[in-house]
Amino acid sequence: MTEHPDPESGFLAYLGQRVRTMRALRGMSRKVLAKVSGISERYIAQLESGKGNVSIVLLRRVSNAMGAHLEDLIPAAEPSPDWPVIRDLLRKATPSQVARAKDILAGQSGGAALRQTSFAGIALIGLRGAGKSTLGKMLAKQIGWSFVELNKEIETQNGLSVAEIIALYGQEGFRRMEQAALGQLLARKELMVLATGGGIVSEPLTFDLILSSFYTIWLKAEPEEHMARVRSQGDLRPMADDRSAMSELRTILLSREPLYARASAVVDTAGLSVDAAAARLIDAVAPVLESEPRMFARG
Repeated sequence: MTEHPDPESGFLAYLGQRVRTMRALRGMSRKVLAKVSGISERYIAQLESGKGNVSIVLLRRVSNAMGAHLEDLIPAAEPSPDWPVIRDLLRKATPSQVARAKDILAGQSGGAALRQTSFAGIALIGLRGAGKSTLGKMLAKQIGWSFVELNKEIETQNGLSVAEIIALYGQEGFRRMEQAALGQLLARKELMVLATGGGIVSEPLTFDLILSSFYTIWLKAEPEEHMARVRSQGDLRPMADDRSAMSELRTILLSREPLYARASAVVDTAGLSVDAAAARLIDAVAPVLESEPRMFARG
């Protein structure tokens, strides 16, 4: 006997899993999602467990609260990692760009149309508490590049804290500002070590720009270490006062791991001191600096 004896039950279970994954990808607890969407936490729990036969209107409220596209929650099949990037590029494309894309996909183009991006440096990705800021500063000092925290750039450019931006404009508004801040950083054409926010992987176009412009390194640690470091920083957003914070963190990490794994390299800092982790990060970067000197030429 199958777990889901009818197609409807199977669909609801899949829908619930997609909502749970999308919520975790954005680092939102059920409590936060309930508050932003105006839907009860209990109902969201039912939806995620596959027991809530949600209306399209309520599902739209859930997707809007997460700053997600409704179709991402109910795809006809498991999408490829590149599909959200292609979809969002098409939404911004001019009619002539769409026509050229159709020709390429139909095999009517003589060559691949590649986006030209300049090498911008090294980007560090990973959950909060991974050591992106601490290790990033040490790496930048070691190799003589500038160090930039993307979230601080967003705050400076908009005159608001990240928390204020999310409160005023929601997840979608914050992601727009994140993409704009990244674009301005890249326009400087200066080599940098960039520390990104943990949820940058949830915005396909922004993350694709990170991957194509930087040598990207995933700083990885055990969930308990992430939590301990975040607590020591006095920063638990968006898990503050949540008794299930550790469970939420594990869910967030599980949902983001396939995207973090798209990085050029992984540096596991589990159980390491700050100095030992910095040494491992510098070792991970050294071969790139030595083997690709033209990537680092200014101008």
